[in-house]
Amino acid sequence: MNTLRTHALALAIGLAFSTGVIAETMTKAEQKAAKAQITSDYKAAKKACDSLSGNAEDICEAEAKGAEKVAKATLEAKRAPSTTADYNVRVARADAAYMVSKERCDDLAGNPKDVCVEEAKAARTSAKADATAQLKMSESNAAAGEATSDARVKAAEQNAETRKEAKEDKVDARYDVEQEKCDSLAGDAKDRCIDAAKMRAGK
Repeated sequence: MNTLRTHALALAIGLAFSTGVIAETMTKAEQKAAKAQITSDYKAAKKACDSLSGNAEDICEAEAKGAEKVAKATLEAKRAPSTTADYNVRVARADAAYMVSKERCDDLAGNPKDVCVEEAKAARTSAKADATAQLKMSESNAAAGEATSDARVKAAEQNAETRKEAKEDKVDARYDVEQEKCDSLAGDAKDRCIDAAKMRAGK
């Protein structure tokens, strides 16, 4: 039940705010109250973990810490809206999800655990690649909006390159996962597995 409450806290924080920039500001009093609430929520979530033990407790604590980081980043985005603040929220979410996923991997052993960790890393890499691409394109589009037609063409080219880089980062991350899966094999089967992974990744 305590773990469910922690899940609910993390979910509530994640759903309370969209990935777009939050276009509103806060008074100092509101900021102070919000910070106090974040601290209070974290302490309550962490205390709920005390009734657990072993890896279940570790997962619970990772959820609580991740939710706190997301809440802090979201508060900053609300206090001072910007594309960078929006990026920081997305990265905080990616890191929080990774922390929890990595802890869950500790329930496994051997190659399944290694694959689990690589999948957690790949998910974080993918989320961060998307966040970085969104930040770069937002900045590029903003600059192009006040520039000449030639500058706008250049911005479009930069955006295309940004999307390409994000896609490559995600393909590489997926390749690492597939390589790890191949380690559970041996001999010709492993070689074929690696060759297939390389082909899919264009390596």
